[in-house]
Amino acid sequence: MAEQFPPLSAATLAAANQVGAWLAQDDLATLPALPQVDVVVLAGNAVIPTIDAACRLAAEREVPLLISGGVGHSTNYLYEAVRQDTRYRMLPVVGRPEAHILADIAHDYWHIPRSRLVVEDQSTNCGENARFTRATLENGGIPHRRGIVIQDPTMQRRTMATFARVWQGVATPPQWLSFPGCSPVLEQTDGQLRFAGGGAGLWPVTRYLGLLLGELPRLQDTPEGYGPRGKDFISHVTFPPEILDAWRQLREDGQLAGALQARTLG
Repeated sequence: MAEQFPPLSAATLAAANQVGAWLAQDDLATLPALPQVDVVVLAGNAVIPTIDAACRLAAEREVPLLISGGVGHSTNYLYEAVRQDTRYRMLPVVGRPEAHILADIAHDYWHIPRSRLVVEDQSTNCGENARFTRATLENGGIPHRRGIVIQDPTMQRRTMATFARVWQGVATPPQWLSFPGCSPVLEQTDGQLRFAGGGAGLWPVTRYLGLLLGELPRLQDTPEGYGPRGKDFISHVTFPPEILDAWRQLREDGQLAGALQARTLG
């Protein structure tokens, strides 16, 4: 989505891409081949390439696609993303839970049978995505020894830590593999900041940068963060030193101060 955003320094641009790649945890990229999985879980989000990747994967593997998402504070972003997509724009969106919209996409456009779609339409945040997914799988007797979890790339690492927290203490927990569906890269050409490849179906650049800046404080295991020593929403997340350095670069760049203020920890 095209928009005007002031140029970033080379160091800040590199830091943004480094943090973005780390948040978009991609376990599948480290495997020589995709293993057999029992289920694909798609958490409600507004990133069209991620939604498409989840549907494509579930269709190709012929496994159930569990879609988790009710009506939350970010649901309007999905409504707008669907309206902007030339394939999906005719789908009704207003007032509908995210999971219902995504199930229509999966069935109508990716030809996944309704019998393989599992809809969880009550969750309104990342924690509920994980908790209600577990309840849906267990109550429905749906096999889930190994599965793939797909979410907005900026929230992928947090989502995996949330799934780990929800299954904490289980003798033999499922093996959840992380897959963001896409890993966006920012580039600067002719003084314009944009996503490489055009950015169709992605966030506005301003929103993306705000999400990056707001995500790392949530992942911290501090009294203010979401880890065990804070709100205890997620399992402990270890920050590589280079990610802490990149986060410091972003935090100290005055150009991004406005985006940081727009994404408060809550």
